Amino acid sequence: MVGTPFPSGDLSADRRAAYAETMAHLGELSAAIEVLSGALKIAPGWAAGWFRLGEYFEGAGAPDQAAEAWRRAIEADPSDPFGAGLKRDLLLKVPVAERMPAAFVELLFDQYAPRFDNALVNKLAYRGPELLTRALAESGFAHAPRVLDLGCGTGLMGVALREACDWLEGYDISGRMLDEAAAKGIYDLLEKRDLGTLEPVRAVFDLIVAADVFIYLGALEQIIGWCAGALALKGHVAFTLEWADRPVELRESRRFAHSPDYVADLLGQAGFPQIRMRDCILRQDRGADIRGFCVVASGHRCGVAPERDGDAAVLA
Repeated sequence: MVGTPFPSGDLSADRRAAYAETMAHLGELSAAIEVLSGALKIAPGWAAGWFRLGEYFEGAGAPDQAAEAWRRAIEADPSDPFGAGLKRDLLLKVPVAERMPAAFVELLFDQYAPRFDNALVNKLAYRGPELLTRALAESGFAHAPRVLDLGCGTGLMGVALREACDWLEGYDISGRMLDEAAAKGIYDLLEKRDLGTLEPVRAVFDLIVAADVFIYLGALEQIIGWCAGALALKGHVAFTLEWADRPVELRESRRFAHSPDYVADLLGQAGFPQIRMRDCILRQDRGADIRGFCVVASGHRCGVAPERDGDAAVLA
């Protein structure tokens, strides 16, 4: 279920769930709901079962029942590894969460790790590393002694940066993604970190990059503040985001999108005097282009208001 099996611990409940999945595959959602509901009477604390039941109800056009099933999934496992809270919030159109559940992001990418590179590059036309390296070059960046790759994943961004730095460090929440990155042999240090709960570090990095990472964080005040504190004087931060009209918007994809004005204001408050943004297509999703923007904030020095010369802080 939800990509890979998440058994309930009760064989009878699991058999019923497997039958419900067959019914759902055949388009018999009412039968699937009935059978899976029976399984959950046997295993009422099964978070994956409640999550799947919510998906059945959603497909059947029963939003209230779907929301209740997702509530039960969170109740069964408050760490919410299946993202039930995000599904519920999207369905009910309630204010978005500050960030995605860490357990959901970790599980998502642990599952995705073995096929990540192939899926992004060959199937989704992912361009994050290309966009960021080009944007950095346009901003005058050529080389940095110490670089941090936030949310490094399998190391696609690291490959693009390796020749432009002396020390390359990577953080990611997914252990399996880090294994894939380690196999590339390009990082000097890799660490398993939750980017939503990073503790302050010494200002040692000359460049911090985050390719398609902040789309899983929602509100960006904390992470941009952390980056500002971790940068050496006149350091750079570069990242990609999905584009939105509102400051922070949760998409049906269960990714966050952000507005350029919101991001520019945060970077200005964090002490970056130069902010450059470029409109771009980040990748494809279900055959459609995903509009985004690429950000490079440079010359960090705490407490300095941004100087918006020319196209600084303006999408091209």
